[in-house]
Amino acid sequence: MIVLVVALVAVSGGDDEPGRSPTSPGTRPTTGETPASGEPQEESGPRGDVRITACEVDEANQWARADLTITNRSGKASNYVVQVEFVDASGTRLGEALAAANKVAPGQKVETAAQGLDRITTDVTCRITDVTRLAS
Repeated sequence: MIVLVVALVAVSGGDDEPGRSPTSPGTRPTTGETPASGEPQEESGPRGDVRITACEVDEANQWARADLTITNRSGKASNYVVQVEFVDASGTRLGEALAAANKVAPGQKVETAAQGLDRITTDVTCRITDVTRLAS
């Protein structure tokens, strides 16, 4: 099913803005650069629709997981594909995962998760590497 979603995204393109912005060390994400006031700035486009709410490695199966909240800030019902990477304290990439949410209405919030399948035995930081939003 995820392969189908990825294929659809590759063929259809998306309405996200160029550039990638990794975020969210630990369980509390940051959203862009912090100005002199110390307040984080809101990101624009599809990337700003996604927040990491938790980032952890399951002790039982040693798979990393990023819990996500997606808020559709566009004016159309949309489908989302979110790519997440898991890195260690030195920034070395240990794994990756995808999450998807379909038919998210304008203003609606949905919760989903990006579940990795790589065995990881250390603490991780979750980073969103790409967000694709397509009108549904």
